[in-house]
Amino acid sequence: MFKRGLKDVVAVHTKIASVDGEKGELRYRGELVDKVIPNTSFEELSTYLWTGSKEVISPLFIKGRILPQHVHNLLQTLPNDLQVMDAMKAAIAVFGTKSFLSKSNDEQSILLTAALPVIIATFYRKQQGLHPIESRDDLGHTENFLYLLTGISPTPAQVEALETYLLVTMEHGLNASTFAARVTISTESDIPSAIVSALGTMKGPLHGGAPSGVLNLLDDMKSPEHVRSVIEGRLAKGERIMGFGHRIYKTEDPRSILLREKCLALQGEDAWLDLATYAEKEIIQLLNEHKPGRKLYTNVEFYAAAIMRAINLDPALFTPTFSVARIVGWTAHAMEQVEDNTIFRPQSVYIGKN
Repeated sequence: MFKRGLKDVVAVHTKIASVDGEKGELRYRGELVDKVIPNTSFEELSTYLWTGSKEVISPLFIKGRILPQHVHNLLQTLPNDLQVMDAMKAAIAVFGTKSFLSKSNDEQSILLTAALPVIIATFYRKQQGLHPIESRDDLGHTENFLYLLTGISPTPAQVEALETYLLVTMEHGLNASTFAARVTISTESDIPSAIVSALGTMKGPLHGGAPSGVLNLLDDMKSPEHVRSVIEGRLAKGERIMGFGHRIYKTEDPRSILLREKCLALQGEDAWLDLATYAEKEIIQLLNEHKPGRKLYTNVEFYAAAIMRAINLDPALFTPTFSVARIVGWTAHAMEQVEDNTIFRPQSVYIGKN
């Protein structure tokens, strides 16, 4: 049976996560994401997706922040006009030394997850003509990432907002990049190669593209008093309101609910987060008035854009930052694939000349 793009074809049995678009549910290892992430750190949730336990006992999360010298040297030689995603692929690829690959898949996964923010920050600062900053062992994964980018300690509100985003986007079923990772590892390749495949897939704008449309929307609105006029103007022109509607979720995106709750909890801490929570209510009301019956709910990109704006993140770093979260899911799936492996080998139908 031919299914364009393998749509709706079940190719994997997994214990890692499930997505129910009709119910609007995202589960990590069987638990609803809103029950799993409260009072949970990046390191703890990563461990949970890898092992089913939140107990972080490995010192590799800290050790992995120190890049091998050959990885650091490579980043310094790459051209500055290279996209950050491509620098990430190159750096992860050269992790594949004999000594690194001799480690267990669990160890490799932790080390690569810990290293990715350092790779991003090191190359990004090089592009800006700045020297790399040394990681601080007293900072958690998310806070250290923000610190590495600027050398300035982020505010608690910035850390909380970004960490929530990273937690809710770590894993989302057999999406394109996760599938790419599993296909690569199914050939009995290695973890770094699987992550390079996933990064190459994530780079595509149809998958990991930055929420630029939402950013433009927020910039146009600027403040609460302009929300209604901006939205009504766009609707009058027949324009799509970015950040609303999702191809999988037929009700509210559970990730956007959690991000909204975090933004509300941080009310008064950041103007962009305040604008997003206010604008969402107005936009939903206007969409119901202008497009009755369409059921256009807020998706994760709406609040992701607000958070990225709140932490002053360069748009060039949006997809790399998404990858900081998603590498946890990629490595979890790669390890699961190895446990009961069958190489992926779908069929094709020839439709050319006879």
